[in-house]
This record gives sequence, C-alpha cells and structure tokens, in this order.
Amino acid sequence: MHLQFIGCGDAFGSGGRFNTCFHLVGRGINALIDCGATSLVALNRHGIDRNAIDLILITHFHADHVGGVPSFVLEASHVLKRERPLGIAGPPGLEARYPELMENAFPGTKALHLRFPLTLQELDIGKRNAVGALAVTPYHVLHDDRAGPCLGLRVEADDKIIAYSGDTEWTDALIALGHAADLFVCEAYMRDKPIKSHMVLSALERRLGQIRPKRLILTHMSNDMLARRAELAFETAEDGMIVEL
Repeated sequence: MHLQFIGCGDAFGSGGRFNTCFHLVGRGINALIDCGATSLVALNRHGIDRNAIDLILITHFHADHVGGVPSFVLEASHVLKRERPLGIAGPPGLEARYPELMENAFPGTKALHLRFPLTLQELDIGKRNAVGALAVTPYHVLHDDRAGPCLGLRVEADDKIIAYSGDTEWTDALIALGHAADLFVCEAYMRDKPIKSHMVLSALERRLGQIRPKRLILTHMSNDMLARRAELAFETAEDGMIVEL
C-alpha cells in the first residue's frame, strides 16, 4: 500500500504547491483524502487514473480541501464516461452541502444526471465507520466549523493506520487520532508564531511523546514553514512524494 501527496499545499498555493489531496492505494483500496480546488490538475500531472478511484474522503468544506470535487465529478461523467460507482464520505452536512458545492462551481449541475452511481456518506464523529474497504474514525478538530464540523481522520487500511490531522490548531483529540499510527500526516502551518485555526509546529512537538507515531510527515505549510524546512528534525511533504506503507 502507498500514499502519494498529490497536493500538500495551503489555501494560497504557498511555494507553488497544489491544494491538499492525498492518494491512498492498497489491496482493494483506491481513495483520495481531500480533493482541493487544484486536485484535478495535479491528478492529471501525476498520471493518476481518476476512473480507478472509488472513494473521496473529505475533512471539511473549505475550497482547498473540497473545491476539486465538482471538476472531478463532471470530468468522470462527461469526459471519462465513468460507469463504476463513486463514493464521497465526509462530515455531517455533506448531503446538503454537495449540491451547493456543485451549483456554486458549475451553475445548473446540482441535479445533473450522472452516468455512474454516486453515494454520499456522512461520517459519525468519534465512531469507527465502514467506508468501502476502509475503516474511518473521524475526530472533531479545531479549525472553522462554518466549514465543518472539521475533521481529522484515522484510517485503517491493509492492517495499517494512517492518521491525518486535517486543518486544525492544537487539540488533545490529535493524541488519540495519531496514537501509534503507522503514518501521521499533520498540518504544520507555522513554526512558532500562534495562529488561530491552524497548527503551530512547536505545539505539536510538545505532545509527540504522547502521540508516538511510527512516522510523522508535516503538510499544509505556509511560506514561514517552507523557508525553515532545513532547520526541521521532521519529514516534510512534497507534491508527488510517495510513502510506502
């Protein structure tokens, strides 16, 4: 199984990076974790077969995490002539927000007839959800619940655990979310300067002894963090980077 960082950037394209989109592939697993506004461009650049993707997991409803969904869906139906089912799973409210997302991006598409079956699944927060071939436990994190509830995800796949913080400032929910995970992908927007709704790396460092992930990779970095990568003792994500699990 592997996870590829299709995009690991912030909302503003800092460092020329694509918006958040991770591609998880394993036995019977082909899923995206988030699908930000630039994701279709990035998936094309990396040569990813979009018709092979069975599931899109969404952490929250900001454009840099969900804005690529309308383009993905329309390309699947109109260009790729997809016939196999596609699932989208995300926070409570997904079923109401999905048609709004489609209509805002492409007016007239909220009730569009698709060539393929599309299933929307709202995740139960704090519970282990069966989502296709995955088991997904969502945790409520501290970002901006006008775009939520905002979630971090603990994903069980192929006897491995992949944890993803989503966008969040420090919250003790991250201890259980990332505990002993085979891979913990965590936002690190700033190095030391506190900022509302986003992670400061120094806050994460103080709790790593409690989380104890087997591997930590930092993502969603601002220009402040990107300029200081050489100083860091941790791995940092790059667009296109592949992690074998």
